[in-house]
Amino acid sequence: MDDDFDVTACLEKVRRDDQQACRELVEYLYPMVIRIVRANLPRRVLEEDLAQEIFLKMFRRMHQYHGKVPFANWVSRIAVTTCIDHLRAQKRRPELRLADLSEAAADTLMAVVRDTQVEDPARAVAARELLEKLLDTLGPTDRIIINMLDLQQQTLAEISAKTGWSETMIKVRAFRARRKLRRAFERLQASEDRSSPDQRTDT
Repeated sequence: MDDDFDVTACLEKVRRDDQQACRELVEYLYPMVIRIVRANLPRRVLEEDLAQEIFLKMFRRMHQYHGKVPFANWVSRIAVTTCIDHLRAQKRRPELRLADLSEAAADTLMAVVRDTQVEDPARAVAARELLEKLLDTLGPTDRIIINMLDLQQQTLAEISAKTGWSETMIKVRAFRARRKLRRAFERLQASEDRSSPDQRTDT
């Protein structure tokens, strides 16, 4: 986002129904909003539709913003909450087989469940695959926390500012979510072992 953009002045114009200011505000916030949407996009939802819904909520709730947090953080909380609402509406927890993940995605999963950092930039594609195929098995809030913390490498302070959740709550939910992922991965491994033919030969 443009650091030189005068958010306060723009908001004053928006509150006076200045349409040009409204367009400028959307253009300023769009890169941040679309990043959140793409990282947490529910299945069967178009990213532009979800972004539009977030901006509509922003304008409708403008009277609720009192300047206690930066405006961008306030909007990011709307974006995260909107994504969570859509994820909850799906009401689906698909089963996942180990074979559904690429080798790189499986490696990324192991880093997450072991609570280690996913540092290799080349893992970006694997992380995205993991996000789409594995995090669907978590609840919406847990999914977003793991996505932000482990895949996007955001700090606890950054996540707290963007979501309004306390750092303690984030740490606790992340711990529980990683435990769920670890158990899910163990089940995947066990299932894969049972389905694989016995390669041993008698001697």
